[in-house]
Amino acid sequence: MKSERLHFPGSQAYQLEGRLDVPDSGRPVAYALFAHCFGCTKNLKSIARLDRALADAGIGVLRFDFTGLGESEGDFADTNFSSNVWDVVAAAHFLEANYEGPRLLIGHSFGGPAMMQAARFIPSATAVATIAAPADLTHMQNAILSAAPDIEETGEAEVMLVGRRFRIKKQFLDDLAHNNMAQMIANLHLPLLILHAPADDIVPIEDAERIFAMARYPKNLVALDRADHLLLEEQDARYAGELIAAWFRRYSDV
Repeated sequence: MKSERLHFPGSQAYQLEGRLDVPDSGRPVAYALFAHCFGCTKNLKSIARLDRALADAGIGVLRFDFTGLGESEGDFADTNFSSNVWDVVAAAHFLEANYEGPRLLIGHSFGGPAMMQAARFIPSATAVATIAAPADLTHMQNAILSAAPDIEETGEAEVMLVGRRFRIKKQFLDDLAHNNMAQMIANLHLPLLILHAPADDIVPIEDAERIFAMARYPKNLVALDRADHLLLEEQDARYAGELIAAWFRRYSDV
């Protein structure tokens, strides 16, 4: 695939860095937007491998770093779930203005809820796929509180999550509390593909089952046997991409 570096304004007016991956053969038959996991970046190898599988199917993908992460500007401590959602919307607006509005939305882990919430603000979207997504935002709340139990009193704390240290403010927790996963799933009026590894030791497979139970039809749940949370093995990332591409064709004219 061909890959082009891009930048565009995010939800907080900071410049966000992205990569647009497109097929070698030429113009994509459709565009997708990818939201990475908490603390990850667009340069995670598994994302590039998944994108390559989508590009092989003719789908172009914009992957980008959320505000304060990777090569994007801003302070991560001033971000939250809602700012991630609006970063996604900003990326969709950029795609629409310069290429074509994204028809496929893909969210990995914490990026899954962000995509489901952002979908209603992206008119071009025709389908949503999640990978290893949590069924509610208390998963992240509990992880932060267990790592920094005094954050409610101190207002901010250095927290070790997913093997990295982050500065997180209480506003991050407050924002999680004001967003309801059950409501955002109920408001999702698009076909939904849920991919999840039964052996995921970060977000358990039961979360995928709960998302499936709450979602409207059409919906599909596929187990990524032998995969891990980050799809670090090349064959697992490519398999996920091939599944998403094949499923997406059922809900598009590509």
